[in-house]
Amino acid sequence: MESQLNYQRIESAIQYLAAHFKNQPNLDEVAQAVHLSPFHFQRIFTEWAGITPKKFLQYLTTEHLKTKLTETRNLLEAADAAGLSSQSRVYDLFVNLEAVTPQEYKTNGAGLQITYGFHETPFGECLLAVTERGVCGLQFVMENNRAEAVQWLHQQWSNAQLQENPRVTEPLARQIFYTREPAPLRVLVKGTHFQVKVWQALLQIPMGEVASYQILAKKMDQPKALQAVGSAVGANPIGYLIPCHRVIKNEGLVGQYHWGSARKQAMLGWEMAQAEQRGSNGKLQVVSEN
Repeated sequence: MESQLNYQRIESAIQYLAAHFKNQPNLDEVAQAVHLSPFHFQRIFTEWAGITPKKFLQYLTTEHLKTKLTETRNLLEAADAAGLSSQSRVYDLFVNLEAVTPQEYKTNGAGLQITYGFHETPFGECLLAVTERGVCGLQFVMENNRAEAVQWLHQQWSNAQLQENPRVTEPLARQIFYTREPAPLRVLVKGTHFQVKVWQALLQIPMGEVASYQILAKKMDQPKALQAVGSAVGANPIGYLIPCHRVIKNEGLVGQYHWGSARKQAMLGWEMAQAEQRGSNGKLQVVSEN
């Protein structure tokens, strides 16, 4: 559980940095806030992010995020002009998104066998759920409450058969969060036609970039549907893998997140650091099946 404890410390540090950003706290102050020595804190943070806390915070400033919004809009517009299939970028993941049929949607998973397990990630513990057709759920555990995460899974797929077996889900968790060059992944989602379209649009936001609700709505040719887009983003059933954390406010503010704004900041800063280290704009390739 050492990695879980370290993430909790990192999340607390991010919360402290965000709350005291105007005062520009030094390393000693941040370390004291998370009850660590400056040396120990610097070490675990740098091992986790690959960069120093000070550099990490620079990624999350309003000015930097506004610049990122412009970059993402240009990237998506260029991609649309060239055609997704003709792009030559390096992809981080290949995600084949399949939506359940209308009949399956009505029956709430009847006949499906879902296997789930709990796993450590760079962003705390998660529940990962899979079927023979792909990943069908990913939730981060809040306040060590595994029962709440399992209850959410039951609500999502109320008529499916659930079985806990982390040996089955562990290789997928490792592939999603730790493998440098992961193999293609399949995901199975249950949502309305509009929700599925929004989730497909989310998959087109490159790793290390951010988009606004306005950018997503425009990409879907529904620029006035901001509230509907926001609701669909919030209903995303497969956290991180379908990257709703990459959606921020148009003003350059990170905004809220189902699993806490500090976790969202952790994901964004971590991904920006990873993308910079790789020297390329990683991007998820989408192959949709409806």
